[in-house]
Amino acid sequence: MADDHWDVPQALRAKMVEVARGLRKQPTRSEALLWQALRGRQLEGYRFRRQQPFGPFVVDFYCSSRRLVVEVDGPIHDSQREADRTRQQLLESLGLRFLRLPAAMVEDDLPAALDAIRGALTPDPSPSRGRGEMVDSGE
Repeated sequence: MADDHWDVPQALRAKMVEVARGLRKQPTRSEALLWQALRGRQLEGYRFRRQQPFGPFVVDFYCSSRRLVVEVDGPIHDSQREADRTRQQLLESLGLRFLRLPAAMVEDDLPAALDAIRGALTPDPSPSRGRGEMVDSGE
């Protein structure tokens, strides 16, 4: 099993913790909606963290018991697809799995977003499930 962290200087680790705290204080609308549905083990009893630092990165939501990262992609991600892909590949090299949800799906159809997360939480995900999957909002 891969480590779920990089050895990073203490100063960088402290900086990323501070960045994560700032992001928690100012969530996007879709992040706030999803957090209300995930917090307190509300989804199938799984514990999620929000704005979780990993080395030089911060992920939107993380379920450590399933090694699942859930990213909520709003319009800003349209202009940074290559950077997102590189970041995701680096984090997947640590053994993490990814699920990307469109912000519009979270905001317009939260039950469908939660169903997608439930599917990614399965104990034995298929190769196409959880490795960078992008859920289509149907738009």
